[in-house]
Amino acid sequence: MSVAIASLAVFALSQVGTPGPANMAMMATGARFGFRAALPFVAGVVLGKQLIIWPIGFGLMQLAERAPLLFTTLKFASAAYIIWLAWKVANLRLGLGHETENAPGFLAGLIVHPLNPKAWAMIVGSFTAFVAPGTPTLVATATVAAVLLCCQIALHPLWTLAGAAIAKTVAGTIWEKYLMWTLAGLTVASVLFVLFGGGT
Repeated sequence: MSVAIASLAVFALSQVGTPGPANMAMMATGARFGFRAALPFVAGVVLGKQLIIWPIGFGLMQLAERAPLLFTTLKFASAAYIIWLAWKVANLRLGLGHETENAPGFLAGLIVHPLNPKAWAMIVGSFTAFVAPGTPTLVATATVAAVLLCCQIALHPLWTLAGAAIAKTVAGTIWEKYLMWTLAGLTVASVLFVLFGGGT
């Protein structure tokens, strides 16, 4: 096979299913607004990854090699944005969103992965580790895109559902602020790990 689909699927499941900025954002959204209200945001997050898979597959990494400073700057700017979002999550209180504001929608979800350093690292790793040299660009990119899309469709709603379920248990209790600070802390930790730990 020109693409090691089975190995790629295992890698994708491990990455999509573990804590990261996107999953923390979906969990927090589900906790604050409920599962159904968060679904447009989840759909945006799922499709947003496609916005970076295809450009990377068709040569964006070549541009990165020519202008590494530009991409380093973008990486840290994206990380700063995610950390700012984490700060907002830390100060949210569960259940209030139903009455005081609307849940983030599809467009808000669409920009999560383009600004998510974990997503960039995951996609680059998918191409470099599981695509054989000489594989046609369209085949490689379409395969990576399809595998990641399937994993996201299966796993992203679970994070949102978990947030909604947790909210029913802790909303209005002393544990509420600790939960939100924990979610925010995990978000920041995942970003810092990708930036400085060399992980995916």
